[in-house]
Amino acid sequence: MSVNGTPGEQASAGLDLADYLRLLRVYWKGIVAFTLLATLAAFGWTVLQPKIYASESSGIVVTPGSDNVSLSLAGDSLAKAKVKNYESVAKSRLVANRVITSLELETTADALLGAISVKVPIDTAEIRVTAQSPDPATAQRVADAWVNGLAAEVKAIETATPAKGAAAKPEGTASTAASTPAPAVSILPLGKAVLPSSPVSPNIRLVVVIGALGGLALGVMYAVVRRYLDRRIRNAAEIERHFGVPVIGTLPIDHRLDGKSTILEAGAAARPTEARAGGAMGEALRELRTNLSFLDVDQPPRIIVVTSSVPGEGKSTVTANLAATLAAAGENVVVVDGDLRRPTLVDVFNLVPGVGVTDVLAGTADLEDVLQPWSAMPNLSILGSGRIPPNPSELLGSLALKKMLSTLAQKATVLIDAPPLLPVTDAAVLSKAADGAVVVIQAGKTTQEQLGQSLGNLDKVQGRVLGTVLNYLPTRGADAYSYYGTYSSAAAPGHSEGEDVLVPVGSKAKG
Repeated sequence: MSVNGTPGEQASAGLDLADYLRLLRVYWKGIVAFTLLATLAAFGWTVLQPKIYASESSGIVVTPGSDNVSLSLAGDSLAKAKVKNYESVAKSRLVANRVITSLELETTADALLGAISVKVPIDTAEIRVTAQSPDPATAQRVADAWVNGLAAEVKAIETATPAKGAAAKPEGTASTAASTPAPAVSILPLGKAVLPSSPVSPNIRLVVVIGALGGLALGVMYAVVRRYLDRRIRNAAEIERHFGVPVIGTLPIDHRLDGKSTILEAGAAARPTEARAGGAMGEALRELRTNLSFLDVDQPPRIIVVTSSVPGEGKSTVTANLAATLAAAGENVVVVDGDLRRPTLVDVFNLVPGVGVTDVLAGTADLEDVLQPWSAMPNLSILGSGRIPPNPSELLGSLALKKMLSTLAQKATVLIDAPPLLPVTDAAVLSKAADGAVVVIQAGKTTQEQLGQSLGNLDKVQGRVLGTVLNYLPTRGADAYSYYGTYSSAAAPGHSEGEDVLVPVGSKAKG
């Protein structure tokens, strides 16, 4: 068996639309939390900001009228040319000082200029002045005063006294006031500014929208980071995509298994909620049984090792319940406790401890004498581990064990409950004596690195991986177990490419 790509290589692949949709379903609470926090922070910021009001006043550059059409056109062109020059005048300290004097404001010219904006619309002779202030009345007064101050400043510029060196006035000319030249252009205010009724800053709606969008972006970034940092396996698609091994069964959470390993029987639940959970588990186990029977129709596996990556993923309970499900279909089944370090099957089936595999291998007992039939199903027998030996790996790799398993497989399907793959090599050694191994994975606990290393350990000894079982799948959420199952297009061993294999979606079982 070869693993198609390492987890690191697979993680570098980009996200597609389905991945993003799944991110939204899995981490929607975090995304909503970021969005709400950012929205509230933006709203709080706007509440703390001072309200600013704006008022606009405008003036227009005009020239002396004329009955001559040509002169009128020339005057209009002159006004449009002059208005560009006076735009800079409108932004000067000269006008600011005039406004401060006229309104008796207690501020500086530079500070007042910071609250003023001047705009000249394209291809017009109009100048628009916008004044901002925390007080709406002040904004209105400053806007009007600014246009009037600009008009006065333009008049002073246009009627400025000739520079030194100019020709002296001849005797007998008119008085000084009468001799003042008329301005070529002037600025005429266009009405009064309007008293603002609502502030222009802060824009609460805009700031809140920006805050919500920023929070949403942070939430999505949080989900993407969590997706890459969280290496736990949560659904069957991840297993098939990252490792190229089929998922032959998925089992839902069943709270009757919390804290203990037991065999679930139909109708044992007393409450309706437990009955529904039991029904889902029973259906999932039957689909697992069906998928096992179709792994290789020509040479169906007779000796199957059931293992996991680390302890606590539910392999022992999966083994026991799968054995009971196979036996319920009329098959002869033998369950072998291959965990010679921490045996658990005797407790699961409530049988006599102390005799089993090690006694048969040591020659101190016959196989028929230590096989214990389960009282609930006569066609289901259990072979305990026996006394714990000092050399479990050597015993499990012996020819005597292989001969014993072959003898059992002549009349029954043999399920071996093996130790986890990562702590010890026992399961990998057992896989050489079996037709294949089934690896149990606990959803939300087993990481991609752990599963990759486990499959690598089996590959090193040329062990055959029949498939994986995703255990403890939640009944709610994006990766919830579906009672009716789903179809996986990944071909299982012994099936042609593209042939559909029934695989349920979605248990926790201790072991």
